[in-house]
Amino acid sequence: MKHERKKITVVGAGFVGSTCAHWAAAKELGDVMLLDVNEGAAQGKALDLYEASPVEGFDSKVKGTADPKDCANSDVVIITAGLPRKPGMSRDDLLATNAKIMKNVCEGVREYSPNAVVIVVSNPLDAMAFVAKETLGFPKERVIGMAGVLDSARFRAFVSEATGVSVKDIHAFVLGGHGDTMVPMPRHCSIGGVPLTEMLDSATIDAIVDRTRKGGAEIVGLLKTGSAYYAPSASAVQMAEAILKDQHRILPACAFLEGEYGVNGLFVGVPCRLGGNGLEKVIELELNDTEKAGLENSISAVKELVEALKTLDY
Repeated sequence: MKHERKKITVVGAGFVGSTCAHWAAAKELGDVMLLDVNEGAAQGKALDLYEASPVEGFDSKVKGTADPKDCANSDVVIITAGLPRKPGMSRDDLLATNAKIMKNVCEGVREYSPNAVVIVVSNPLDAMAFVAKETLGFPKERVIGMAGVLDSARFRAFVSEATGVSVKDIHAFVLGGHGDTMVPMPRHCSIGGVPLTEMLDSATIDAIVDRTRKGGAEIVGLLKTGSAYYAPSASAVQMAEAILKDQHRILPACAFLEGEYGVNGLFVGVPCRLGGNGLEKVIELELNDTEKAGLENSISAVKELVEALKTLDY
């Protein structure tokens, strides 16, 4: 009896995409297909990664291609394709170019992997998830944006630095759009079960919240050519793992809301339960006035982007 392995397609063989392929193969989540318009880049990086498998001892096959047909019947598709940010660019500056790329990619996914769960990583994230869902026509359970895991990881890393406690014991999440209006949630952050507010003073917490919001820009500023890729790719693969292994994990992700948090028809970062069918449930929290105001501000920024999208010809 032939047993089919899970199949993961990563679209875009740039830094984020090739590093996604690396994490997914190393975790043996399934066989990995790296798809890029530049066939040589996809095949070269895939072959290089596959040649690491005897050293690292993973059994995933890794292949590269420029043909969406080779990605047929993928279980999960992670889309990283698009232009990265350059210093001084906001995520929103990428809107028109990346919308065209996203539409093109999703037409291929719709044709060849109609049952896949799609994880969108391309920026500006909340708008690109919207373009993906429009193009794919998939139910909201199978189109999810990656942002919250990354933003929360940054938040947790900074809390670990400030407290000297292992990152493993720090739980946190971030709500809202992926950008400068995101809403880190100190009130819901705990360290080994102890509330963050009992471990750090409010000035330190405020500084961490601010640094989290600007986490991507901080890295863009340091690199000068390019943007973050280790943490974004690890975050996308954590979501893929929750889906492929049906883990029912609570992870912050960018979900299409239909009434939750008073939002209709937009992708917004919220706590989600992810499992075998993709998005299983949106977790609704009781927010205090400050959090509500922050989330409303973030939602209006997302709304603006989506309105701008509607004026574009992509």
